[in-house]
Amino acid sequence: MEQYKRISKSSEETSLLSEKLGCLLQSGMVLTLEGDLGAGKTTFTKGLAKGLGITRNVNSPTFTIIKEYQGGRLPLYHMDVYRLGDQEEDLGFDEYFEGSGVTVVEWAHLIGDQLPAERLDIEITHLDNNERSLAFFPKGEAYLTVCKELFTNESNRD
Repeated sequence: MEQYKRISKSSEETSLLSEKLGCLLQSGMVLTLEGDLGAGKTTFTKGLAKGLGITRNVNSPTFTIIKEYQGGRLPLYHMDVYRLGDQEEDLGFDEYFEGSGVTVVEWAHLIGDQLPAERLDIEITHLDNNERSLAFFPKGEAYLTVCKELFTNESNRD
């Protein structure tokens, strides 16, 4: 499996990377975000929204599970499934995954069996102070193409 990595030295750098990614995404794309609390998942999603042309303030949907943001090039569906735990109930996520927007799922491993096979898995790891490691795992040709475009410098690929 292809993997692309980048070390971010600040939240601004993380936002700029995810903003660039947002400019490359297409309708129906699904991204998963994994990382400890405070790793930068919401910061990443804010930059992504900016890249999609969404001007509304983006914040974590921890208590609502799903927040929808309109007004950009594509809608953004931001999910935080942490509170669902290992719940087996089908909550209709596939309607978002197959919808006309871009879906971001935080804590996606908790609904792993409901995720589409083709997606972009992103792991954010807190390294030191403001440093983060961002690892991208494209699953499917469309996601591989996006990663290749995002990481034009081959030295970022492992």
